[in-house]
Amino acid sequence: MSDLIAIIYPSEAKAEEVRQRLFKLQKEYLISLSDAVIAVKTEAGPVKLNQLVNTTAIGAVSGSFWGLLIGVIFLNPLLGVALGAASGALGGALSDYGIDDAFMKKLSDTLQPGNAALFVLIKNMTPDKVLREIQDAGGTVLKTSLDDSKEQKLRDALAKAGTEPAAPKTNAA
Repeated sequence: MSDLIAIIYPSEAKAEEVRQRLFKLQKEYLISLSDAVIAVKTEAGPVKLNQLVNTTAIGAVSGSFWGLLIGVIFLNPLLGVALGAASGALGGALSDYGIDDAFMKKLSDTLQPGNAALFVLIKNMTPDKVLREIQDAGGTVLKTSLDDSKEQKLRDALAKAGTEPAAPKTNAA
């Protein structure tokens, strides 16, 4: 079963930094992510989603391929590509991958303009090592599907980052 975690950060850049840390941890097999989306509340008011997978583009590319193939069979490849790309893009735009877009937008409506929420869908992880890597970034837990004790550990670790001064990093010679 996957767990959902949503953490608020003061900027999109900070949320992206944490998302990149999680990708690094995934390469080290400490966490397995199904999806990681950044939701940003713009100054104008609407919520913008920065997703990993652009389903519209993927749909257009695959639709173009199949349209070309069918077009070659029926001796009209250009029409096939155009119709295939259009139908693939429409299908991609209507499909949803990972965390539900409407759910993320509804939760992100409560954000202050300029703030960002990092939504992460986790298949499995090594909690103590992952928490140690992201706790210094701070953040505020918006929502989780974790049990109460794990959620409290996460809240405490992120809150601790906001109260302790950052330790200077030293380079070993």
